[in-house]
Amino acid sequence: ELGKWTFPAVPVSPGFKNHDEELRSHAYAGLKTRKLEESKEVTDRIEYELKIIIGKGFAVYYLIVADLLAFARRAGILTTTRGSAAGSLVAYLVGITNVDPLFYKLPFERFLNPERPKAPDIDMDIADNRRDDMIAYTKQKYGEDHVAQIGTFGTMMARAAVRDVARALGHSYTTGDRIAKLIPIGSQGFPMTINRALELEPDLKALYNEDDDVREVIDLAKRIEGCVRHVGVHAAGVVVAPTPLVEWAPVQPDPKGTGKLITQYDMYSITDEYGGVGLLKFDFLGIKNLAILADAVARVQETHAIFVDIENVPIDDLKTFQMLARGETEGTCQLNGSGMTRWLKELRPTTIHDINAMVALYRPGPMETIPQYVERKHNPKLIRFVDPRMKDYLDFSYGLLVYQDDVLLTAITLAGYSWLQADALRKAMGKKIPAVMQAEKEKLLKGFVAYGKLSEEKAETLWLLIEPFAAYGFNKAHAASYGKVAYQTAYMKANYPVEYLSALLTADSGDTEQISIFVAEAKRMGVQVLPPDVNESGSVFTIVGEKKDAIRFGLSSIKNFGEGISEAIIAERKAHGPFTTLSEFLSRVGSKNLNRKSLESLIKCGALDSLSPPEGGRGILLENIETLLAFHREATALAPQDSLFGTLVTSVPLTLPTMGRPVSLLDKLVWEKELLGIYVSGHPLDAHAAIAKKAVLSISKIKEEPQPGMSLILPVLVTIVRSILTKSGEKMSFITIEDTTASIEAVVFPKLFKEHSNT
Repeated sequence: ELGKWTFPAVPVSPGFKNHDEELRSHAYAGLKTRKLEESKEVTDRIEYELKIIIGKGFAVYYLIVADLLAFARRAGILTTTRGSAAGSLVAYLVGITNVDPLFYKLPFERFLNPERPKAPDIDMDIADNRRDDMIAYTKQKYGEDHVAQIGTFGTMMARAAVRDVARALGHSYTTGDRIAKLIPIGSQGFPMTINRALELEPDLKALYNEDDDVREVIDLAKRIEGCVRHVGVHAAGVVVAPTPLVEWAPVQPDPKGTGKLITQYDMYSITDEYGGVGLLKFDFLGIKNLAILADAVARVQETHAIFVDIENVPIDDLKTFQMLARGETEGTCQLNGSGMTRWLKELRPTTIHDINAMVALYRPGPMETIPQYVERKHNPKLIRFVDPRMKDYLDFSYGLLVYQDDVLLTAITLAGYSWLQADALRKAMGKKIPAVMQAEKEKLLKGFVAYGKLSEEKAETLWLLIEPFAAYGFNKAHAASYGKVAYQTAYMKANYPVEYLSALLTADSGDTEQISIFVAEAKRMGVQVLPPDVNESGSVFTIVGEKKDAIRFGLSSIKNFGEGISEAIIAERKAHGPFTTLSEFLSRVGSKNLNRKSLESLIKCGALDSLSPPEGGRGILLENIETLLAFHREATALAPQDSLFGTLVTSVPLTLPTMGRPVSLLDKLVWEKELLGIYVSGHPLDAHAAIAKKAVLSISKIKEEPQPGMSLILPVLVTIVRSILTKSGEKMSFITIEDTTASIEAVVFPKLFKEHSNT
């Protein structure tokens, strides 16, 4: 039967008559776990929610999700929820959500109300390095052949359709690229179409009218626009069936060759949307910030033997709020970026509600409210409520509309809307269709006057406050959930900076630009970041030093350095202790992967500095690399197979000159950049520190908030120069420049190129 929910087969636990009774028992047991008093307010809320949940037949859904998240806690997998589910007290009590809806004043009806016919979704965010563990548990629980990830269909969007058609017709790449670049980028939820682009972009319209080839490409592209182009895998969706999945939907292997099965129905057809199959869908979305938090917590446990209960850290930590007020937000979740940082410095947050509000407000539309929020926080005399009845739900936000829920509650409280009508208002506002918006405006204004007894002037004032939220208002429960994660990252950075920074570096180890930013942040905080070392490095970034106050690059961070040799070095060191001499290192690491290329990489990046001659170490080793390789071959060939330590003293003595070619700091920096992706021992621009201090912006800040037309002097390093000839035969260049924070591409036009061609 289509359009009806079908749950997986979940037996009722022993001691209970049915799932409804089981959920009720777990909810009341959760009061002790969550340390909540069993007051009348609390029990009334529990009973109210249970009546709706049970009445709609969703008790089993709650139990299934609670079981999945209980497994996550047992397995040490950090999770949070997205969307409106955090408004449910029962969900909080049974361990589904992580924020107390009573403390944050989150309405349950935004998630589930008696009038809402559609089943709710509880979207789970999972530490991205543990998502596969969650899917594996789901398969173990419900059956390998009952579970699959959901397939998606990638469609021909406007730009892709143009490029594909141009290529298929045999035109040059530049033809398709020229047309595609004239098509504007659509906004989130409102993708750009070719017809709309022709209306919006005069240059595209002119090209279409004047060029026969362009007209042919665009006309054909219109015909394939929106057609399915390829099959993919949904980023989060996992579906569970009560019997083998092939009885409900066709399946196929993942096109990427992972060996996993995916459904051939998309998420709308596989669930109950639009009369679909109605199978239960879970959203397991991998989130990097949760993995970083979990890693940082584990590092604190390892280095200081302190267990940080990240779900229950104090939400009034002074160090955390002081750090945010200073604008030291780099590496935090949701709170970084120059724009957000500037507002945080002005706001000087002191409560978790300030964090939640900034998470919600820093987006188009609601952003206009930030200055008033800041002013009212610092001057309570400015706090005003358009109507006193609004104080119940706007007290945390100083009388301002901050969340989508504030708009809905205003419609309900002052215009007499039901939750179903308020939800319809939310959807209509999200579509941004002028005619629909006008109709909703008229309906709402009538409600304000007739039901709320407001004057027409006051009703109009309220509409002007509501309108900026049209498509961008943020769900309050979602803001509370993500505000908590944002606060947790800030808390870890403020209280355990070395552990948090090392977790950040590890998570972004493949992104040299991010690594540069985090290394610069570590330097600003007085945390030393050291190059790799065969005696101290792990595979990833490791905390080192007697006081555990420095971070060392991992061996797997070295470019052109195989995973096998990295593992061999670490395994040998763990098994038989540190390497005390260079000859011992070459004797004990018997891996055949310790060849010229890998040994040269170790030398150049500084990983063998602690075992090298004190004078001219890297230079001597590089000049004598053949001697080192010959020693390694001879030593490992002579090593007994069952020797505990390998051959520590061989018949082949390792003798190296005491003096060699001196290696300059610049040589070291060049090698570090080549092998680690960034400069570690310093930066070539350090020689120009006096000029750098005068710079008002850095490249990373410019990239975050471009300011067209702005002129500034900025000391940079030119790293790539790509010269071309223009159509008129003049030379110009595309160059890549960098400072200590990031890199960016710049253009040197012909006139400037001519003036500086010899530079």
